[in-house]
Amino acid sequence: MSEPTGAARRRGPFKVGDQVQLTDPKGRHYTFTLEEGKSFHTHKGAFPHDELIGAPEGSVVRTTGNVAYLALRPLLPDYVLSMPRGAAVVYPKDAGQILAMADIFPGARVVEAGVGSGSLSSFLLRAIGDDGMLHSYERRADFAEIATQNVERYFGGPHPAWTLTVGDLQDNLSDTDVDRVILDMLAPWECLEAVSKALVPGGILCAYVATTTQLARTVEAIREHGTFNEPSAWETMVRTWHVEGLAVRPDHRMIGHTGFLLTARRLADGVEPPLRRRRPAKGAYGEDYSGPGREKAAASAGREKTAADQPDGTAADLTDGSPEHD
Repeated sequence: MSEPTGAARRRGPFKVGDQVQLTDPKGRHYTFTLEEGKSFHTHKGAFPHDELIGAPEGSVVRTTGNVAYLALRPLLPDYVLSMPRGAAVVYPKDAGQILAMADIFPGARVVEAGVGSGSLSSFLLRAIGDDGMLHSYERRADFAEIATQNVERYFGGPHPAWTLTVGDLQDNLSDTDVDRVILDMLAPWECLEAVSKALVPGGILCAYVATTTQLARTVEAIREHGTFNEPSAWETMVRTWHVEGLAVRPDHRMIGHTGFLLTARRLADGVEPPLRRRRPAKGAYGEDYSGPGREKAAASAGREKTAADQPDGTAADLTDGSPEHD
């Protein structure tokens, strides 16, 4: 049985063509590709690549300045943060959330829109394996070229499960029976009709957006479209900790906001989403709101106001701005 694509590059002694990540005594990282006869140079001296070729991972090399460097293969999170960029990369913290919350599984058929520099594509390909399918769409040819180079550098060549199309998703999407769709783009609400037709019942739509305006419009558009269940939205933040003796405290810097994530699941054909009782805050759908579903929202707000005016006040709690409960 042959190894999955890229697996041979993740284990065993260092070989020519491997990516190596050096860590200096201050914890700084330096990444390079092993080549016969070449040398790695720093302001602390140099050492020959040949010293690492054939050595086990986790070896320590010393430069001519007698500075020790720990040599390891870069993990995928390390690789995507150091690789050449055309567009901003999807950070590992968000890629991990997408793999988990969008339930990316081996053999899955996945469509991705907005390839950028190939960060998320690399995570997705490793998760679905050689027997899966990832069809990525990228509007810009220059970004597509950079992403291709980054993905192939990581896996050691073309990945058999990957197809990359230059063009708009809504104009070019022809895939059917798709398990998951990941949208990393400015206006994901424009693709809902195409995505809905491609997804299997129960399939997951996952969108990655940068601003609250994009998040709000996408959620409302999903609700208005009527072929998905109620979407869930969140963001993640990562804070590292300093641990040394009794000095255990959070670091002063953290990876804060990078983007919002939301997921929704495709309903069966012909099924209307169950009416969900929501308690929006007062003014959430006021006169200034002009987004999707404004007519329904206005009508609902009118009904709630009428009920709240009744003597028994049975519906007064629907407009008190309290948190939503099912």
